[in-house]
Amino acid sequence: MGIEEDLTQIERGTRELQIEWEKFFSGIEKRPPTEMKARLEALIRKYASQEMRNNTHRFRYQTLVARYSTFSELWAKRLRLLEEGRPGAFRGARVPPPAAVPKDFPMDDAPPPAAGDDLSPLEELLGLTAPAPPPPPRPRPRPNAEYRVADPSRDQAMVKTLYQQFLDARRETGESANVKFDSFQKLIAQQASRILQDKGASAVDFRLETKDGKVSLKAKPVR
Repeated sequence: MGIEEDLTQIERGTRELQIEWEKFFSGIEKRPPTEMKARLEALIRKYASQEMRNNTHRFRYQTLVARYSTFSELWAKRLRLLEEGRPGAFRGARVPPPAAVPKDFPMDDAPPPAAGDDLSPLEELLGLTAPAPPPPPRPRPRPNAEYRVADPSRDQAMVKTLYQQFLDARRETGESANVKFDSFQKLIAQQASRILQDKGASAVDFRLETKDGKVSLKAKPVR
């Protein structure tokens, strides 16, 4: 099965899983759809560490993963409330549908982040101290995607997607892409934990920004 069919299966599987969770929460089904959830997450993880050279496939995958992550967080909260004896606390909650995948990615620069949302330079945090090469050609346009992380240990698929995008962006700018996933994941976990605690946020939206031939990581608290 090719990537196009797998992406369609992820989209369809998310809808079917949403229906099964609603059946469980409404009492129609006695057991949560854990096996269906495990199969869908295995399909998502299949592409988490793979490089997607096709921009449309990559952006569609990111959108589907972000949508599934939002649903998964909602299901986990509802399940926890059900176990605590408060099954109606999330009744009627809805997640907005994902944005359609555009035929052409936008050329506009990303809006500046809010004050205090910038992370420390990735080069220092990840130990990349080698001097930068001469300014490379302008990178090709990239989608201004955001990657929502509520729990770095649980949202590994999202962190891996962000990691791959980070490596792709550094290659395009001519910077070193010799960054281990463990180091990157540790950075995300540290920054997410700090923002969740300091800002009282429920999650953190991360995005990449390229400016003056340098790739930086921006974070925004989600309340």
